[in-house]
Amino acid sequence: MQALIDVILPVFLVMGFGYLAVWRGLFSDAGVEGLMKFTQHFAIPCLLFKAIAGLDLGQEFQPALLGAFYLGALSGFGVGFLGARLLFHRPWDDCVAIGFCGLFSNSVLLGLPIAERAFGTEALRFNYAIIAVHAPFCYAVGVTVMEIVRNPGGAPLATAQKVVRAMFRNALVIGIGLGFIANLTALPLPDVFQSALDLMVRAALPAALFGLGGALVRYRPEGDMRAILWVCGCSLVVHPAVAFGLGKAFGLSTDALRAAVLTAAMAPGVNTYIFADMYGAARRVAASGVLVGTALSIVTVWLWLLILH
Repeated sequence: MQALIDVILPVFLVMGFGYLAVWRGLFSDAGVEGLMKFTQHFAIPCLLFKAIAGLDLGQEFQPALLGAFYLGALSGFGVGFLGARLLFHRPWDDCVAIGFCGLFSNSVLLGLPIAERAFGTEALRFNYAIIAVHAPFCYAVGVTVMEIVRNPGGAPLATAQKVVRAMFRNALVIGIGLGFIANLTALPLPDVFQSALDLMVRAALPAALFGLGGALVRYRPEGDMRAILWVCGCSLVVHPAVAFGLGKAFGLSTDALRAAVLTAAMAPGVNTYIFADMYGAARRVAASGVLVGTALSIVTVWLWLLILH
């Protein structure tokens, strides 16, 4: 219970303030749009740039860590995809969008602040290793499968071009890419630049949590409740359970196992709705999955923290 009070509730209270402010008309939708654009296009890319630039790539980029997390992510995608088709008889493009909800956990806006409060700043190095390839990996899987089901006979080159365009339009991917360049070239950063970067980084997560809470007001759960709960099961149970089992089997260190499982245990990220909206597929399920999954994760993340301690 102490983990719930000390670690999880402060994060969700900040989100709750954002939700309440927008719901009661104290903060406008336009304000939320601006805040989310600031955090996702500027502040969080700065945070990821700084984190990746300072990583020890040989130490943190462990095949076992990435394997445990991303095989779990693919399991969430597969269970979501097959359930949407076999249980709910959805069209193929809806199946991909629902699978994407089980694939793309909210690794940054929820994963980082909860992991930091639970295990400390030093342990985040493994979270950053996962996040470094998270958006590129998930978009590569989602866009590729969507293009295949929509254009079964499509040219592989055209599909590859769409995958690359989807990835490199993402500001988070750009921040990560620049961080890798700075890391691999040992680029010296002037102190004045570092100080400005630190200011942006300190603003990133609190502002993002408040903005995410405000954005959730528009994602009201409507209909399709069985499919929405299926999405939540894939995201909150299947993904972390597979990551936990594989992490144990691969012999991950305590810090690496915690990073893999806790990141996997996060609710579907806002990117799941963006992906569904981009293709016009299962938008209501994706939007409601973000809201319901985030609410349910207050309990499920607490349970995973009990297991990981």
